[in-house]
Amino acid sequence: MNHSEILQIAKDSISIEINELENLKNRLDESFLKAVELINSAKGKLIIVGIGKSAHVGNKIVATLNSTGTPAQFLHASEAIHGDLGVIQKTDVVLCISNSGNSPEIVNLVPFLKDYSAALIGMTGNLNSKLAEFSDVVLNTHVEKEACPIKLAPTSSTTVQMALGDALAVCLMEINGFKEKDFAKFHPGGSLGKNLTAKVEQFLSSQKPQVSENAGIRDIIISVSGSTHGITVVTDSEAITGVITDGDLRRMLMSEADLSKISAKDIMSKNPKSIDKNSLAKDAMAILKEKNVGQLIVTENGKYFGIIDIHRLLDEGIN
Repeated sequence: MNHSEILQIAKDSISIEINELENLKNRLDESFLKAVELINSAKGKLIIVGIGKSAHVGNKIVATLNSTGTPAQFLHASEAIHGDLGVIQKTDVVLCISNSGNSPEIVNLVPFLKDYSAALIGMTGNLNSKLAEFSDVVLNTHVEKEACPIKLAPTSSTTVQMALGDALAVCLMEINGFKEKDFAKFHPGGSLGKNLTAKVEQFLSSQKPQVSENAGIRDIIISVSGSTHGITVVTDSEAITGVITDGDLRRMLMSEADLSKISAKDIMSKNPKSIDKNSLAKDAMAILKEKNVGQLIVTENGKYFGIIDIHRLLDEGIN
């Protein structure tokens, strides 16, 4: 099989799934609205039940819901009938996912899911199934064609299930006014959370190079070279008046000026860009990129507080 044939198979597979997603979109109706209403008004949580490939889909939907403000928990169908049904409370809504709706585990389980919960939502591709029969609301995930060439492996059907789960999550987010600040609460550890919540103060350099306006060339060189940042901050009574970089030093040393008469205020760059320590780290990164510099002065109540370095931010996933 040559490369062009392989690519065509891939394109055909994706086209089949796109077509099934279009079919799903076109048949969204009152049942979807009722499902959203049941989940949103539930006094308890949403329990998602599945087995096989539908279980994997269910776990993903649970993760999406939990991270976007809708409490959810996954319950494996085979474990449920061996004791785990106890997780369901009468205030919970259950969403059971099964393409056929008639697998033995689902058939045995649905009467209990119905009795133990506030409501049962069935997500199935078979409207004549046992799952559909017992459900208060049925979400139709029927597909005409699996992308699998032998029409057996769940492909189009799981894509449709996943998309419908995402649609539920997005609608619930909008209804509940879920915003960036809410998203950040549930993602404090990764780069997403850091970009939404991390403050400048968390990434300060351990070094704080500083000289006075009247500092001589020797003190300036010691301050700049003693810092790994190649920069020192010039202050006057705690007020920031400028910065001197190693580049400024090189240009000054190449000039014909009398070095004994040069002070920091003679060679500093005035009005350097700064940022408050309580600002978001992503805002500091934006300034660093805009100004095309490697370091930024950090302030506290307008006074010199420290240095933040672009490489530290990049290492921490701030972008």
